[in-house]
Amino acid sequence: MYAIVQTGGKQYRVNKGDVITVEKLNAEVGAEVVLDEVLVLGEGADVKVGNPFVEGAAVAAKVLENGKGKKVVIYKYKAKKDYRKKQGHRQPYTKLEITDLAASGEKKKAAPAAAAPAAPAAEEVKKPALKSMKKAELIEFAKNNGIALDPKATNADMIAAIEAALNK
Repeated sequence: MYAIVQTGGKQYRVNKGDVITVEKLNAEVGAEVVLDEVLVLGEGADVKVGNPFVEGAAVAAKVLENGKGKKVVIYKYKAKKDYRKKQGHRQPYTKLEITDLAASGEKKKAAPAAAAPAAPAAEEVKKPALKSMKKAELIEFAKNNGIALDPKATNADMIAAIEAALNK
């Protein structure tokens, strides 16, 4: 079974187990992503074509990597005018592994339930990044986690208090 999905303004033909590179998505590495803009779904004579999308169809994928592509150099030049301009660009991308193709929306409903257990892991990810947080962010983080802080304390004191409370 294959599907043609649309994401980032482009269309991709995918099978279960394929690894594709798409335009950057807002998803962490290891997260489940549901692509619900399915244009075609099926195999052989049993093909469903959407108008524009197949209703209820979804493709589930796992984020393998977020990164930047190779550098593209843009060089502008005008003859006899002493005009030269060199510029580079690296396009961000997300690498996905297709885990499931679903004709009805079962996978679509299962994805938010799978995201709920991942929420505590997100707090653990924020713990090492305390040093890069601003004072207001530290106060809000402490408030959300039920940690008492002195708002007039320095950032270093706040970080120490939060780390002590999280390590208990």
